[in-house]
Amino acid sequence: MNPAPSVIIFTVLSGLGFGYLALLGAVLRPQGWMAFAQWGLGYGLAVVGLAASAFHLGNPQRALLAFTQWRSSWLSREAWAAVLTLVLLAPVALSDWLGLGWPRFLGFVGAAMCLVTIAATSMIYTQIKAVPRWHHPSVPLVFLGFALSGGAILAFGSSLVLLPLAGLGAALIWHWQAGDGAFARAGSTLETATGLGRMGTAQVFELPHTGGNYLLHEMIYVVGRRHAQKLRVIALGAAVVGPTLVLALAQGPLAAIVALALYLLGAFAQRWLFFAEAEHVVGLYYGKR
Repeated sequence: MNPAPSVIIFTVLSGLGFGYLALLGAVLRPQGWMAFAQWGLGYGLAVVGLAASAFHLGNPQRALLAFTQWRSSWLSREAWAAVLTLVLLAPVALSDWLGLGWPRFLGFVGAAMCLVTIAATSMIYTQIKAVPRWHHPSVPLVFLGFALSGGAILAFGSSLVLLPLAGLGAALIWHWQAGDGAFARAGSTLETATGLGRMGTAQVFELPHTGGNYLLHEMIYVVGRRHAQKLRVIALGAAVVGPTLVLALAQGPLAAIVALALYLLGAFAQRWLFFAEAEHVVGLYYGKR
Protein backbone atom coordinates (compact mmCIF):
# COMPACT_ATOMS: atom_id res chain seq x y z
CA MET A 1 0.00 0.00 0.00
CA ASN A 2 1.04 3.60 -0.51
CA PRO A 3 3.07 4.75 2.53
CA ALA A 4 1.33 8.08 3.13
CA PRO A 5 3.47 10.41 5.32
CA SER A 6 0.47 11.55 7.37
CA VAL A 7 -0.39 8.00 8.46
CA ILE A 8 3.25 7.20 9.23
CA ILE A 9 3.57 10.31 11.41
CA PHE A 10 0.22 9.54 13.04
CA THR A 11 1.07 5.96 14.04
CA VAL A 12 4.62 6.71 15.20
CA LEU A 13 4.02 9.88 17.22
CA SER A 14 0.67 8.92 18.72
CA GLY A 15 2.09 5.54 19.76
CA LEU A 16 5.10 7.22 21.36
CA GLY A 17 2.89 9.76 23.11
CA PHE A 18 0.42 7.24 24.54
CA GLY A 19 3.25 4.92 25.56
CA TYR A 20 4.84 7.77 27.50
CA LEU A 21 1.51 8.83 29.02
CA ALA A 22 0.92 5.27 30.22
CA LEU A 23 4.18 5.36 32.18
CA LEU A 24 3.43 8.83 33.53
CA GLY A 25 0.06 7.67 34.79
CA ALA A 26 1.08 4.34 36.31
CA VAL A 27 4.80 4.50 37.16
CA LEU A 28 6.32 7.97 37.25
CA ARG A 29 5.56 10.61 39.86
CA PRO A 30 6.82 13.92 38.45
CA GLN A 31 6.26 17.06 40.49
CA GLY A 32 5.98 20.78 39.84
CA TRP A 33 7.18 22.27 36.60
CA MET A 34 8.93 19.02 35.69
CA ALA A 35 5.51 17.39 35.76
CA PHE A 36 4.15 20.19 33.56
CA ALA A 37 6.92 19.60 31.01
CA GLN A 38 6.62 15.80 31.02
CA TRP A 39 2.85 15.67 30.82
CA GLY A 40 2.91 18.41 28.19
CA LEU A 41 5.34 16.38 26.08
CA GLY A 42 3.17 13.26 26.33
CA TYR A 43 -0.02 15.13 25.46
CA GLY A 44 1.74 17.00 22.67
CA LEU A 45 3.04 13.85 20.99
CA ALA A 46 -0.34 12.11 21.26
CA VAL A 47 -2.35 15.07 19.97
CA VAL A 48 0.05 15.92 17.11
CA GLY A 49 0.04 12.28 16.06
CA LEU A 50 -3.76 12.09 16.09
CA ALA A 51 -4.06 15.39 14.23
CA ALA A 52 -1.72 14.12 11.50
CA SER A 53 -4.16 11.32 10.70
CA ALA A 54 -6.77 13.87 9.59
CA PHE A 55 -4.55 14.97 6.71
CA HIS A 56 -4.95 11.55 5.11
CA LEU A 57 -8.67 12.15 4.72
CA GLY A 58 -10.00 13.47 1.45
CA ASN A 59 -11.82 16.15 3.44
CA PRO A 60 -10.13 16.70 6.85
CA GLN A 61 -13.15 18.75 7.99
CA ARG A 62 -15.11 15.51 8.20
CA ALA A 63 -12.74 13.97 10.76
CA LEU A 64 -15.40 14.34 13.46
CA LEU A 65 -17.62 11.91 11.55
CA ALA A 66 -15.19 9.15 12.59
CA PHE A 67 -16.75 9.25 16.07
CA THR A 68 -20.12 8.12 14.71
CA GLN A 69 -19.13 4.64 13.54
CA TRP A 70 -17.89 3.09 16.80
CA ARG A 71 -20.10 0.00 16.44
CA SER A 72 -18.28 -1.23 13.34
CA SER A 73 -15.10 0.79 12.85
CA TRP A 74 -11.82 0.36 14.71
CA LEU A 75 -10.88 3.86 13.57
CA SER A 76 -13.91 5.22 15.41
CA ARG A 77 -13.14 3.11 18.49
CA GLU A 78 -9.58 4.39 18.47
CA ALA A 79 -10.85 7.98 18.32
CA TRP A 80 -13.14 7.45 21.31
CA ALA A 81 -10.45 5.61 23.26
CA ALA A 82 -7.94 8.39 22.60
CA VAL A 83 -10.28 11.15 23.77
CA LEU A 84 -11.36 9.19 26.84
CA THR A 85 -7.72 8.49 27.72
CA LEU A 86 -6.69 12.12 27.48
CA VAL A 87 -9.67 13.18 29.62
CA LEU A 88 -8.98 10.54 32.28
CA LEU A 89 -5.32 11.50 32.61
CA ALA A 90 -5.96 15.25 32.81
CA PRO A 91 -6.70 15.28 36.59
CA VAL A 92 -3.57 13.19 37.23
CA ALA A 93 -1.46 15.63 35.24
CA LEU A 94 -3.00 18.58 37.09
CA SER A 95 -2.40 16.91 40.47
CA ASP A 96 1.26 16.24 39.65
CA TRP A 97 1.81 19.77 38.39
CA LEU A 98 0.14 21.58 41.31
CA GLY A 99 1.06 19.04 43.99
CA LEU A 100 -2.58 18.34 44.88
CA GLY A 101 -1.91 14.78 46.00
CA TRP A 102 -5.09 13.37 44.48
CA PRO A 103 -5.53 9.56 44.49
CA ARG A 104 -3.68 7.79 41.69
CA PHE A 105 -6.58 5.57 40.64
CA LEU A 106 -7.28 7.53 37.47
CA GLY A 107 -3.60 7.27 36.56
CA PHE A 108 -3.78 3.47 36.44
CA VAL A 109 -7.08 3.54 34.55
CA GLY A 110 -5.66 6.07 32.10
CA ALA A 111 -2.52 3.97 31.62
CA ALA A 112 -4.67 0.96 30.75
CA MET A 113 -6.66 3.10 28.32
CA CYS A 114 -3.41 4.19 26.67
CA LEU A 115 -2.72 0.55 25.85
CA VAL A 116 -6.31 0.13 24.66
CA THR A 117 -5.88 3.13 22.34
CA ILE A 118 -2.65 1.76 20.88
CA ALA A 119 -4.25 -1.65 20.42
CA ALA A 120 -7.23 -0.03 18.69
CA THR A 121 -4.85 1.77 16.31
CA SER A 122 -3.20 -1.55 15.43
CA MET A 123 -6.58 -3.20 14.89
CA ILE A 124 -7.40 -0.69 12.14
CA TYR A 125 -4.87 -2.66 10.09
CA THR A 126 -4.98 -6.11 11.70
CA GLN A 127 -8.67 -6.55 10.90
CA ILE A 128 -8.14 -6.22 7.14
CA LYS A 129 -8.27 -9.75 5.74
CA ALA A 130 -7.58 -8.41 2.25
CA VAL A 131 -4.02 -7.60 3.39
CA PRO A 132 -2.73 -10.97 4.66
CA ARG A 133 0.54 -9.49 5.93
CA TRP A 134 -1.41 -7.33 8.37
CA HIS A 135 -4.01 -9.93 9.34
CA HIS A 136 -1.78 -11.47 12.01
CA PRO A 137 -1.45 -11.21 15.83
CA SER A 138 2.11 -9.90 15.52
CA VAL A 139 0.84 -6.51 14.33
CA PRO A 140 -0.68 -5.39 17.68
CA LEU A 141 2.49 -6.59 19.43
CA VAL A 142 4.64 -4.46 17.12
CA PHE A 143 2.51 -1.36 17.76
CA LEU A 144 2.51 -1.93 21.53
CA GLY A 145 6.23 -2.72 21.47
CA PHE A 146 7.10 0.54 19.75
CA ALA A 147 4.85 2.55 22.07
CA LEU A 148 6.19 1.06 25.30
CA SER A 149 9.82 1.12 24.16
CA GLY A 150 9.65 4.73 23.05
CA GLY A 151 7.78 5.72 26.17
CA ALA A 152 10.36 3.97 28.34
CA ILE A 153 13.22 5.78 26.60
CA LEU A 154 11.51 9.11 27.28
CA ALA A 155 10.62 8.16 30.85
CA PHE A 156 13.79 6.48 32.07
CA GLY A 157 16.63 6.88 29.58
CA SER A 158 18.47 4.04 31.28
CA SER A 159 18.97 0.28 31.20
CA LEU A 160 15.37 -0.11 32.40
CA VAL A 161 14.32 0.10 28.75
CA LEU A 162 16.26 -3.01 27.70
CA LEU A 163 13.38 -5.40 28.39
CA PRO A 164 10.76 -3.56 26.29
CA LEU A 165 13.35 -3.12 23.54
CA ALA A 166 14.02 -6.86 23.53
CA GLY A 167 10.27 -7.50 23.30
CA LEU A 168 10.02 -5.07 20.39
CA GLY A 169 12.84 -6.83 18.57
CA ALA A 170 11.16 -10.22 18.99
CA ALA A 171 7.82 -8.83 17.76
CA LEU A 172 9.44 -7.29 14.69
CA ILE A 173 11.21 -10.51 13.71
CA TRP A 174 8.00 -12.52 14.18
CA HIS A 175 6.03 -10.00 12.14
CA TRP A 176 8.48 -10.10 9.23
CA GLN A 177 8.83 -13.87 9.23
CA ALA A 178 5.09 -14.45 9.35
CA GLY A 179 4.34 -11.71 6.84
CA ASP A 180 6.66 -12.92 4.09
CA GLY A 181 4.53 -15.98 3.42
CA ALA A 182 1.16 -14.58 4.45
CA PHE A 183 -0.11 -13.77 0.95
CA ALA A 184 0.72 -17.25 -0.33
CA ARG A 185 -0.85 -18.91 2.73
CA ALA A 186 -4.04 -16.92 2.21
CA GLY A 187 -4.50 -18.78 -1.08
CA SER A 188 -5.75 -15.75 -2.98
CA THR A 189 -5.14 -15.95 -6.72
CA LEU A 190 -6.55 -14.38 -9.84
CA GLU A 191 -8.75 -17.47 -10.15
CA THR A 192 -10.23 -17.11 -6.66
CA ALA A 193 -10.56 -13.34 -7.02
CA THR A 194 -12.53 -13.59 -10.25
CA GLY A 195 -14.33 -16.87 -9.55
CA LEU A 196 -13.03 -18.30 -12.84
CA GLY A 197 -10.85 -21.01 -11.33
CA ARG A 198 -13.27 -23.78 -12.33
CA MET A 199 -12.59 -22.89 -15.98
CA GLY A 200 -8.80 -23.14 -15.76
CA THR A 201 -5.95 -20.69 -15.35
CA ALA A 202 -6.96 -17.04 -15.58
CA GLN A 203 -4.76 -14.34 -17.05
CA VAL A 204 -5.02 -10.57 -17.23
CA PHE A 205 -5.75 -9.74 -20.87
CA GLU A 206 -6.19 -5.99 -20.37
CA LEU A 207 -6.24 -3.75 -17.34
CA PRO A 208 -9.71 -2.78 -16.09
CA HIS A 209 -9.15 0.79 -17.29
CA THR A 210 -6.60 2.84 -19.15
CA GLY A 211 -5.99 5.57 -16.56
CA GLY A 212 -4.98 5.66 -12.94
CA ASN A 213 -7.42 5.44 -10.06
CA TYR A 214 -7.60 5.35 -6.29
CA LEU A 215 -6.92 1.61 -6.08
CA LEU A 216 -3.75 1.82 -8.14
CA HIS A 217 -2.52 4.80 -6.17
CA GLU A 218 -3.35 3.61 -2.64
CA MET A 219 -3.61 -0.18 -2.67
CA ILE A 220 -0.95 -1.31 -5.14
CA TYR A 221 2.54 -0.29 -4.13
CA VAL A 222 5.50 -2.56 -4.78
CA VAL A 223 8.80 -2.27 -2.92
CA GLY A 224 11.82 -4.21 -4.12
CA ARG A 225 12.92 -7.12 -1.95
CA ARG A 226 16.45 -5.75 -1.75
CA HIS A 227 15.21 -2.39 -0.48
CA ALA A 228 12.86 -4.09 1.96
CA GLN A 229 15.71 -6.08 3.48
CA LYS A 230 17.82 -2.93 3.87
CA LEU A 231 14.96 -1.13 5.59
CA ARG A 232 14.43 -4.06 7.93
CA VAL A 233 18.07 -3.89 8.96
CA ILE A 234 17.77 -0.14 9.50
CA ALA A 235 14.54 -0.51 11.49
CA LEU A 236 15.82 -3.29 13.73
CA GLY A 237 19.26 -1.76 14.13
CA ALA A 238 18.09 1.79 14.83
CA ALA A 239 14.96 1.07 16.89
CA VAL A 240 16.25 -1.86 18.95
CA VAL A 241 20.00 -2.57 18.72
CA GLY A 242 21.15 1.06 18.75
CA PRO A 243 19.20 2.23 21.83
CA THR A 244 20.05 -1.02 23.62
CA LEU A 245 23.79 -0.48 23.16
CA VAL A 246 23.64 3.22 23.97
CA LEU A 247 21.66 2.81 27.19
CA ALA A 248 23.56 -0.30 28.28
CA LEU A 249 26.87 1.55 28.03
CA ALA A 250 25.90 5.08 29.10
CA GLN A 251 23.43 6.94 31.27
CA GLY A 252 22.18 10.51 31.44
CA PRO A 253 20.31 13.01 29.27
CA LEU A 254 22.73 12.84 26.32
CA ALA A 255 22.49 9.05 26.12
CA ALA A 256 18.69 9.26 26.30
CA ILE A 257 18.59 11.82 23.47
CA VAL A 258 20.81 9.67 21.26
CA ALA A 259 18.74 6.57 22.05
CA LEU A 260 15.50 8.43 21.26
CA ALA A 261 16.87 9.73 17.95
CA LEU A 262 17.86 6.21 16.93
CA TYR A 263 14.50 4.86 18.04
CA LEU A 264 12.61 7.42 15.93
CA LEU A 265 14.75 6.64 12.87
CA GLY A 266 13.98 2.95 13.25
CA ALA A 267 10.30 3.58 13.99
CA PHE A 268 9.78 5.70 10.87
CA ALA A 269 11.69 3.18 8.73
CA GLN A 270 9.62 0.28 10.04
CA ARG A 271 6.33 2.11 9.65
CA TRP A 272 7.12 3.13 6.07
CA LEU A 273 7.97 -0.49 5.30
CA PHE A 274 4.84 -1.66 7.14
CA PHE A 275 2.69 0.08 4.54
CA ALA A 276 4.97 -0.39 1.53
CA GLU A 277 5.13 -4.18 1.97
CA ALA A 278 1.39 -4.60 2.45
CA GLU A 279 0.01 -6.67 -0.43
CA HIS A 280 -3.69 -6.01 -1.02
CA VAL A 281 -5.56 -8.75 -2.87
CA VAL A 282 -7.09 -6.15 -5.19
CA GLY A 283 -3.73 -6.16 -6.96
CA LEU A 284 -4.67 -9.54 -8.44
CA TYR A 285 -7.13 -7.82 -10.76
CA TYR A 286 -4.29 -5.75 -12.18
CA GLY A 287 -1.75 -8.56 -12.47
CA LYS A 288 0.38 -6.98 -9.73
CA ARG A 289 0.61 -9.99 -7.40
